[in-house]
Amino acid sequence: MSLEDFEYLLNKVSPVIMKRDTQLREAIPARVRLAVTLRFLASGDNYESLHFLFKISPQIISKIIPEVCLALNQVLKEEIKIPSTAEEWLDIENGFARKYPRAIGSIDGKHITLECPSNSGSEYYNYKKTFSIVLLALVDSSYNFIFADIGSQGRISDGGVFRNSLLWQKICTNALNIPEPNPLPGSNVDVPYVFLGDGAFALTDHVMKPYPGNHEYGSPKRIFNQALSRARVVVENTFGILVTKFRVFKKPFQLCPEKVSLITMTCILLHNYLRKSNTSLPIYTPPGTIDIYDNNDILTHPGTWRQELESNSAVRDLLHVPRRPASNAREIREEFTNYFFALSQQQNLP
Repeated sequence: MSLEDFEYLLNKVSPVIMKRDTQLREAIPARVRLAVTLRFLASGDNYESLHFLFKISPQIISKIIPEVCLALNQVLKEEIKIPSTAEEWLDIENGFARKYPRAIGSIDGKHITLECPSNSGSEYYNYKKTFSIVLLALVDSSYNFIFADIGSQGRISDGGVFRNSLLWQKICTNALNIPEPNPLPGSNVDVPYVFLGDGAFALTDHVMKPYPGNHEYGSPKRIFNQALSRARVVVENTFGILVTKFRVFKKPFQLCPEKVSLITMTCILLHNYLRKSNTSLPIYTPPGTIDIYDNNDILTHPGTWRQELESNSAVRDLLHVPRRPASNAREIREEFTNYFFALSQQQNLP
Protein backbone atom coordinates (compact mmCIF):
# COMPACT_ATOMS: atom_id res chain seq x y z
CA MET A 1 0.00 0.00 0.00
CA SER A 2 1.28 3.46 -0.85
CA LEU A 3 1.65 6.13 1.82
CA GLU A 4 -1.04 8.22 0.10
CA ASP A 5 -3.58 5.42 0.33
CA PHE A 6 -2.68 4.71 3.95
CA GLU A 7 -3.24 8.37 4.82
CA TYR A 8 -6.55 8.35 2.94
CA LEU A 9 -7.77 5.33 4.93
CA LEU A 10 -6.51 6.89 8.15
CA ASN A 11 -8.49 10.08 7.54
CA LYS A 12 -11.62 8.04 6.82
CA VAL A 13 -11.48 5.67 9.79
CA SER A 14 -9.96 7.98 12.41
CA PRO A 15 -13.30 9.45 13.57
CA VAL A 16 -14.57 5.91 14.17
CA ILE A 17 -11.56 4.24 15.80
CA MET A 18 -9.86 7.04 17.74
CA LYS A 19 -10.14 7.02 21.55
CA ARG A 20 -9.85 9.81 24.11
CA ASP A 21 -6.97 10.19 26.52
CA THR A 22 -7.74 9.64 30.20
CA GLN A 23 -6.06 10.76 33.40
CA LEU A 24 -4.56 7.30 33.77
CA ARG A 25 -3.09 6.79 30.31
CA GLU A 26 -2.88 8.15 26.80
CA ALA A 27 -5.03 6.48 24.16
CA ILE A 28 -3.44 4.44 21.40
CA PRO A 29 -3.39 6.74 18.32
CA ALA A 30 -5.64 5.92 15.38
CA ARG A 31 -2.56 5.67 13.14
CA VAL A 32 -1.15 2.88 15.29
CA ARG A 33 -4.51 1.11 15.47
CA LEU A 34 -4.77 1.08 11.69
CA ALA A 35 -1.13 -0.01 11.29
CA VAL A 36 -1.61 -2.92 13.72
CA THR A 37 -4.67 -4.14 11.81
CA LEU A 38 -3.06 -3.87 8.38
CA ARG A 39 0.04 -5.63 9.70
CA PHE A 40 -2.12 -8.45 11.04
CA LEU A 41 -3.96 -8.85 7.72
CA ALA A 42 -0.81 -8.65 5.59
CA SER A 43 1.48 -10.86 7.70
CA GLY A 44 -0.82 -13.20 9.61
CA ASP A 45 1.31 -12.64 12.72
CA ASN A 46 -0.33 -13.72 15.95
CA TYR A 47 -1.19 -11.24 18.69
CA GLU A 48 1.94 -12.07 20.68
CA SER A 49 4.20 -11.21 17.71
CA LEU A 50 2.33 -7.96 17.16
CA HIS A 51 2.76 -7.20 20.87
CA PHE A 52 6.56 -7.25 20.53
CA LEU A 53 6.41 -5.13 17.36
CA PHE A 54 3.99 -2.42 18.54
CA LYS A 55 4.41 -2.69 22.32
CA ILE A 56 0.66 -3.18 22.80
CA SER A 57 -0.74 -6.01 24.91
CA PRO A 58 -2.27 -8.98 23.03
CA GLN A 59 -5.55 -8.41 24.87
CA ILE A 60 -5.85 -4.86 23.53
CA ILE A 61 -4.79 -5.99 20.04
CA SER A 62 -7.58 -8.57 20.07
CA LYS A 63 -10.04 -5.70 20.54
CA ILE A 64 -8.37 -3.26 18.13
CA ILE A 65 -8.39 -5.53 15.08
CA PRO A 66 -12.17 -6.23 14.96
CA GLU A 67 -12.95 -2.56 15.65
CA VAL A 68 -10.71 -1.34 12.82
CA CYS A 69 -11.93 -4.06 10.44
CA LEU A 70 -15.50 -2.98 11.10
CA ALA A 71 -14.56 0.64 10.39
CA LEU A 72 -12.79 -0.35 7.15
CA ASN A 73 -15.90 -2.27 6.09
CA GLN A 74 -17.98 0.87 6.57
CA VAL A 75 -15.52 3.14 4.77
CA LEU A 76 -14.84 0.83 1.81
CA LYS A 77 -18.29 -0.72 1.39
CA GLU A 78 -18.70 0.93 -2.04
CA GLU A 79 -15.62 -0.90 -3.35
CA ILE A 80 -17.80 -3.97 -3.95
CA LYS A 81 -20.94 -3.08 -5.82
CA ILE A 82 -22.87 -5.57 -7.90
CA PRO A 83 -24.13 -4.01 -11.17
CA SER A 84 -27.73 -2.83 -11.06
CA THR A 85 -28.33 -1.85 -14.69
CA ALA A 86 -28.01 -3.60 -18.04
CA GLU A 87 -25.37 -1.08 -19.11
CA GLU A 88 -23.15 -1.92 -16.13
CA TRP A 89 -23.43 -5.65 -16.89
CA LEU A 90 -22.51 -5.00 -20.53
CA ASP A 91 -19.38 -3.13 -19.39
CA ILE A 92 -18.31 -6.29 -17.54
CA GLU A 93 -19.23 -8.45 -20.55
CA ASN A 94 -16.88 -6.35 -22.71
CA GLY A 95 -13.97 -7.58 -20.61
CA PHE A 96 -14.87 -11.23 -21.26
CA ALA A 97 -16.13 -10.84 -24.86
CA ARG A 98 -12.90 -11.86 -26.59
CA LYS A 99 -12.58 -15.12 -24.65
CA TYR A 100 -16.21 -15.90 -23.83
CA PRO A 101 -19.01 -13.72 -25.23
CA ARG A 102 -22.09 -13.24 -23.03
CA ALA A 103 -20.06 -13.90 -19.86
CA ILE A 104 -20.73 -11.34 -17.12
CA GLY A 105 -18.52 -12.66 -14.36
CA SER A 106 -16.56 -15.63 -13.08
CA ILE A 107 -17.91 -17.28 -9.94
CA ASP A 108 -16.12 -19.46 -7.40
CA GLY A 109 -16.43 -20.56 -3.80
CA LYS A 110 -13.88 -21.41 -1.12
CA HIS A 111 -13.89 -22.94 2.34
CA ILE A 112 -12.25 -20.62 4.91
CA THR A 113 -11.00 -23.08 7.51
CA LEU A 114 -10.93 -22.36 11.22
CA GLU A 115 -10.42 -24.08 14.51
CA CYS A 116 -13.51 -25.81 15.89
CA PRO A 117 -15.85 -23.05 17.16
CA SER A 118 -17.00 -23.56 20.74
CA ASN A 119 -20.44 -25.14 21.23
CA SER A 120 -20.97 -25.49 17.46
CA GLY A 121 -21.20 -29.29 17.20
CA SER A 122 -21.02 -30.28 13.53
CA GLU A 123 -22.49 -27.01 12.25
CA TYR A 124 -19.22 -25.91 10.60
CA TYR A 125 -17.83 -29.40 9.90
CA ASN A 126 -17.24 -29.96 6.17
CA TYR A 127 -16.51 -32.89 3.86
CA LYS A 128 -12.74 -32.36 4.23
CA LYS A 129 -13.03 -33.14 7.94
CA THR A 130 -12.21 -29.56 8.90
CA PHE A 131 -14.31 -26.70 10.25
CA SER A 132 -15.04 -23.82 7.91
CA ILE A 133 -17.23 -21.05 6.67
CA VAL A 134 -17.80 -20.58 2.93
CA LEU A 135 -16.87 -17.61 0.76
CA LEU A 136 -18.83 -17.27 -2.50
CA ALA A 137 -17.52 -14.57 -4.84
CA LEU A 138 -18.09 -13.14 -8.30
CA VAL A 139 -15.17 -11.56 -10.15
CA ASP A 140 -14.90 -9.36 -13.24
CA SER A 141 -12.22 -9.48 -15.93
CA SER A 142 -10.11 -6.87 -14.11
CA TYR A 143 -9.50 -9.20 -11.13
CA ASN A 144 -11.89 -7.25 -8.90
CA PHE A 145 -14.63 -8.69 -6.71
CA ILE A 146 -18.13 -7.51 -7.67
CA PHE A 147 -19.99 -9.72 -5.17
CA ALA A 148 -19.04 -11.62 -2.03
CA ASP A 149 -21.17 -13.73 0.31
CA ILE A 150 -19.37 -14.93 3.45
CA GLY A 151 -20.44 -16.97 6.44
CA SER A 152 -22.37 -20.04 5.28
CA GLN A 153 -21.57 -22.99 7.54
CA GLY A 154 -19.13 -25.51 6.13
CA ARG A 155 -21.61 -28.38 6.62
CA ILE A 156 -23.94 -26.95 3.94
CA SER A 157 -23.43 -28.67 0.59
CA ASP A 158 -21.44 -26.66 -1.92
CA GLY A 159 -24.43 -26.48 -4.24
CA GLY A 160 -26.60 -25.35 -1.35
CA VAL A 161 -24.26 -22.42 -0.64
CA PHE A 162 -25.04 -20.89 -4.02
CA ARG A 163 -28.75 -21.69 -3.77
CA ASN A 164 -28.90 -19.95 -0.39
CA SER A 165 -26.90 -16.91 -1.47
CA LEU A 166 -28.21 -13.41 -2.08
CA LEU A 167 -26.91 -13.61 -5.65
CA TRP A 168 -29.10 -16.62 -6.46
CA GLN A 169 -32.13 -14.92 -4.90
CA LYS A 170 -31.56 -11.87 -7.09
CA ILE A 171 -31.21 -14.07 -10.19
CA CYS A 172 -34.46 -15.89 -9.44
CA THR A 173 -36.38 -12.64 -8.89
CA ASN A 174 -34.80 -10.87 -11.91
CA ALA A 175 -33.54 -8.19 -9.53
CA LEU A 176 -30.10 -7.95 -11.18
CA ASN A 177 -31.37 -6.32 -14.39
CA ILE A 178 -29.23 -8.66 -16.49
CA PRO A 179 -29.50 -7.79 -20.21
CA GLU A 180 -31.98 -9.72 -22.33
CA PRO A 181 -30.67 -12.84 -24.13
CA ASN A 182 -28.92 -12.25 -27.44
CA PRO A 183 -27.66 -14.59 -30.19
CA LEU A 184 -23.99 -15.42 -30.34
CA PRO A 185 -22.05 -14.16 -33.41
CA GLY A 186 -23.09 -16.19 -36.45
CA SER A 187 -26.20 -17.61 -34.79
CA ASN A 188 -29.86 -16.70 -34.55
CA VAL A 189 -30.57 -18.54 -31.28
CA ASP A 190 -30.88 -16.32 -28.22
CA VAL A 191 -28.59 -17.28 -25.29
CA PRO A 192 -28.67 -15.63 -21.85
CA TYR A 193 -25.81 -13.78 -20.23
CA VAL A 194 -24.04 -16.21 -17.91
CA PHE A 195 -21.64 -16.56 -15.00
CA LEU A 196 -18.70 -18.93 -15.47
CA GLY A 197 -18.29 -21.61 -12.80
CA ASP A 198 -16.46 -24.89 -12.27
CA GLY A 199 -17.58 -28.39 -11.35
CA ALA A 200 -18.65 -27.30 -7.85
CA PHE A 201 -21.67 -25.47 -9.29
CA ALA A 202 -24.81 -26.79 -10.90
CA LEU A 203 -25.41 -26.06 -14.59
CA THR A 204 -28.28 -23.58 -14.89
CA ASP A 205 -29.55 -21.03 -17.39
CA HIS A 206 -27.24 -18.40 -15.88
CA VAL A 207 -24.26 -20.53 -14.75
CA MET A 208 -22.07 -22.40 -17.22
CA LYS A 209 -19.73 -25.17 -16.07
CA PRO A 210 -17.37 -27.52 -17.95
CA TYR A 211 -18.36 -30.93 -19.27
CA PRO A 212 -17.26 -33.57 -16.74
CA GLY A 213 -14.62 -36.16 -17.61
CA ASN A 214 -11.82 -36.27 -20.18
CA HIS A 215 -12.59 -35.62 -23.83
CA GLU A 216 -10.75 -36.33 -27.05
CA TYR A 217 -8.39 -33.63 -28.29
CA GLY A 218 -10.19 -31.36 -30.77
CA SER A 219 -13.65 -32.56 -29.80
CA PRO A 220 -16.40 -29.93 -29.30
CA LYS A 221 -16.68 -30.64 -25.56
CA ARG A 222 -12.93 -30.31 -25.02
CA ILE A 223 -12.83 -27.05 -26.97
CA PHE A 224 -15.72 -25.69 -24.89
CA ASN A 225 -13.97 -26.68 -21.64
CA GLN A 226 -10.78 -24.96 -22.79
CA ALA A 227 -12.65 -21.77 -23.71
CA LEU A 228 -14.46 -21.68 -20.37
CA SER A 229 -11.24 -22.37 -18.46
CA ARG A 230 -9.38 -19.56 -20.26
CA ALA A 231 -12.15 -17.11 -19.40
CA ARG A 232 -12.69 -18.09 -15.75
CA VAL A 233 -8.99 -18.18 -14.86
CA VAL A 234 -9.48 -14.58 -13.67
CA VAL A 235 -11.24 -15.82 -10.52
CA GLU A 236 -8.43 -18.28 -9.84
CA ASN A 237 -5.89 -15.46 -10.12
CA THR A 238 -8.01 -13.15 -7.97
CA PHE A 239 -8.26 -15.68 -5.14
CA GLY A 240 -4.55 -16.45 -5.52
CA ILE A 241 -3.65 -12.78 -5.13
CA LEU A 242 -5.97 -12.40 -2.14
CA VAL A 243 -4.52 -15.39 -0.28
CA THR A 244 -0.85 -14.63 -0.96
CA LYS A 245 -1.00 -10.87 -0.33
CA PHE A 246 -3.09 -11.17 2.83
CA ARG A 247 -1.04 -13.69 4.77
CA VAL A 248 -3.69 -13.93 7.45
CA PHE A 249 -5.05 -16.73 5.22
CA LYS A 250 -1.81 -18.75 5.37
CA LYS A 251 -3.18 -21.08 8.05
CA PRO A 252 -6.55 -21.93 9.63
CA PHE A 253 -8.04 -19.17 11.78
CA GLN A 254 -8.16 -19.45 15.56
CA LEU A 255 -11.06 -17.03 15.82
CA CYS A 256 -14.84 -17.30 16.02
CA PRO A 257 -16.75 -17.51 12.70
CA GLU A 258 -18.15 -13.97 13.06
CA LYS A 259 -14.65 -12.46 13.29
CA VAL A 260 -13.38 -14.64 10.43
CA SER A 261 -16.23 -13.37 8.23
CA LEU A 262 -15.40 -9.77 9.17
CA ILE A 263 -11.68 -10.21 8.47
CA THR A 264 -12.34 -11.94 5.15
CA MET A 265 -14.65 -9.18 3.92
CA THR A 266 -12.10 -6.56 5.03
CA CYS A 267 -9.41 -8.26 2.93
CA ILE A 268 -11.72 -8.40 -0.11
CA LEU A 269 -12.58 -4.70 0.20
CA LEU A 270 -8.91 -3.78 0.60
CA HIS A 271 -8.07 -5.92 -2.44
CA ASN A 272 -10.47 -3.93 -4.63
CA TYR A 273 -9.32 -0.65 -3.10
CA LEU A 274 -5.66 -1.38 -3.87
CA ARG A 275 -6.39 -2.78 -7.34
CA LYS A 276 -8.20 0.46 -8.29
CA SER A 277 -5.54 2.76 -6.83
CA ASN A 278 -2.99 4.23 -9.24
CA THR A 279 -0.35 4.53 -6.52
CA SER A 280 -0.87 1.16 -4.80
CA LEU A 281 -1.53 -1.04 -7.84
CA PRO A 282 2.18 -1.41 -8.81
CA ILE A 283 3.02 -2.26 -5.18
CA TYR A 284 0.13 -4.63 -4.52
CA THR A 285 0.26 -6.54 -7.82
CA PRO A 286 3.56 -5.75 -9.57
CA PRO A 287 4.17 -7.06 -13.11
CA GLY A 288 4.34 -10.86 -13.13
CA THR A 289 1.89 -11.36 -10.25
CA ILE A 290 -0.93 -12.40 -12.59
CA ASP A 291 -0.78 -15.16 -15.22
CA ILE A 292 0.44 -13.91 -18.62
CA TYR A 293 -1.03 -15.37 -21.83
CA ASP A 294 0.02 -14.88 -25.46
CA ASN A 295 -2.29 -13.88 -28.33
CA ASN A 296 -3.41 -17.53 -28.67
CA ASP A 297 -4.43 -17.66 -25.00
CA ILE A 298 -1.56 -19.99 -24.14
CA LEU A 299 -0.03 -19.54 -20.68
CA THR A 300 3.51 -18.23 -21.08
CA HIS A 301 4.37 -16.96 -17.58
CA PRO A 302 2.49 -18.31 -14.53
CA GLY A 303 1.73 -15.66 -11.92
CA THR A 304 4.13 -15.40 -9.00
CA TRP A 305 1.25 -16.07 -6.60
CA ARG A 306 1.36 -19.73 -7.67
CA GLN A 307 4.83 -20.14 -6.12
CA GLU A 308 3.82 -18.29 -2.94
CA LEU A 309 0.66 -20.31 -2.23
CA GLU A 310 0.83 -22.27 1.05
CA SER A 311 -0.19 -25.93 1.01
CA ASN A 312 -1.88 -25.52 4.40
CA SER A 313 -3.68 -22.31 3.48
CA ALA A 314 -6.95 -21.48 5.20
CA VAL A 315 -8.64 -21.05 1.78
CA ARG A 316 -9.57 -24.37 0.15
CA ASP A 317 -11.62 -25.45 -2.86
CA LEU A 318 -15.23 -26.54 -2.82
CA LEU A 319 -16.13 -30.14 -3.59
CA HIS A 320 -16.96 -30.93 -7.24
CA VAL A 321 -20.24 -32.83 -7.24
CA PRO A 322 -21.87 -34.23 -10.42
CA ARG A 323 -25.43 -33.03 -10.87
CA ARG A 324 -28.05 -33.67 -13.53
CA PRO A 325 -28.82 -30.31 -15.15
CA ALA A 326 -32.14 -29.18 -16.60
CA SER A 327 -32.66 -29.70 -20.33
CA ASN A 328 -32.79 -25.97 -21.13
CA ALA A 329 -29.44 -25.42 -19.35
CA ARG A 330 -27.91 -28.25 -21.41
CA GLU A 331 -29.23 -26.65 -24.60
CA ILE A 332 -27.64 -23.32 -23.69
CA ARG A 333 -24.29 -25.01 -23.05
CA GLU A 334 -24.58 -26.88 -26.37
CA GLU A 335 -25.16 -23.56 -28.14
CA PHE A 336 -21.95 -22.18 -26.62
CA THR A 337 -20.19 -25.44 -27.52
CA ASN A 338 -21.24 -25.14 -31.16
CA TYR A 339 -20.05 -21.54 -31.25
CA PHE A 340 -16.58 -22.27 -29.87
CA PHE A 341 -16.18 -25.37 -32.06
CA ALA A 342 -17.10 -23.40 -35.20
CA LEU A 343 -14.73 -20.63 -34.14
CA SER A 344 -11.86 -23.09 -33.71
CA GLN A 345 -12.55 -24.58 -37.13
CA GLN A 346 -12.36 -21.11 -38.71
CA GLN A 347 -9.07 -20.33 -36.97
CA ASN A 348 -7.55 -23.59 -38.25
CA LEU A 349 -8.41 -22.83 -41.87
CA PRO A 350 -5.38 -22.13 -44.12
